[in-house]
Amino acid sequence: MQAIEISHPGGPEVLQRTTREVPVPKADEVLIEIAAAGINGPDVMQRKGLYNPPAGVTDIPGLEIAGRIVALGSKVGQISSYQVGDLVCALIAGGYAEYAVAPVRNVMPVPTGLSLIEAASVPETFMTVWAHLFMRAGFSAGKSILIHGGTSGIGTTATMLCRVLGATQIFTTVGSATQQQASLELGANVAINYRTEDFVEQVRQHTEGHGVDFVLDIIAGDYVPRNYQVAAVNGTIVQIGVAQGKVKELDLFPMLAKRLTHLGATLRSQTVEQKAEILRQLQERVWPLFAAGQIKPQLFKTYALHDAHLAHAQLAEGGHIGKLVLINENFKA
Repeated sequence: MQAIEISHPGGPEVLQRTTREVPVPKADEVLIEIAAAGINGPDVMQRKGLYNPPAGVTDIPGLEIAGRIVALGSKVGQISSYQVGDLVCALIAGGYAEYAVAPVRNVMPVPTGLSLIEAASVPETFMTVWAHLFMRAGFSAGKSILIHGGTSGIGTTATMLCRVLGATQIFTTVGSATQQQASLELGANVAINYRTEDFVEQVRQHTEGHGVDFVLDIIAGDYVPRNYQVAAVNGTIVQIGVAQGKVKELDLFPMLAKRLTHLGATLRSQTVEQKAEILRQLQERVWPLFAAGQIKPQLFKTYALHDAHLAHAQLAEGGHIGKLVLINENFKA
């Protein structure tokens, strides 16, 4: 099969086309012919050598796909009703390829109303937001939130889910006037251009100085102390990314004085069973929202699989609204 490998840590150009053996599913796995694969921040970190896969896991990047089941492990029939030919999306390792294996418990049917390309952008992003913001941090109706990276895959997903599930106020940070408009259309009440506005002052102004109940942050760096400033008393900061890197200086007193909770989490380190529970809740709570047309993955641009390096260059350039997706041009619908 054709696949993309990381020749060595570096920029987008280190993503190289290669040929690999088609993987063989283990007893509890299915083999999926990939139609499309979503691109995510962890892929970029892996490419840079900052987020290597666990031991025994393929070095091919890519965490989410959609496609067709073409083979079943020997025990799949005992734990699942999936059959060869079923169209599915899945959380996996090795998505930048024509085929990949997935634990059957980490496979989901393509949501009603979505194409395979749209479905490929769902698992990693929606699982991350649902698991960390809703399941772990306990976001619920009647709460306010600041979402950093408002037009990223995570940001657009969080905005849509918080809106439809009853947030009182949604603030986002974005990088341009175009992104501001897009974020507002997705459901943000206030979209703050971080290049020209101070998000701490903007949130304070629109909350009469109280701040927000939740902050969802993929940035880190000098955003961390400012998140403590912008959070309301008893607020929660959910840290699911570190795009800006380490915090240089951090005064913890505001966290103590406000009785804040600062949570950190990743999806990759969780077990198959933990991921299966997240998927179960998604199918129960979020799949009906897709079917009703209340939410829809935001696709910015698609690229052929062999152009993965161009997709990563686009991601580095910024300005995108939603997800970038790789297409397997050899997939026959």
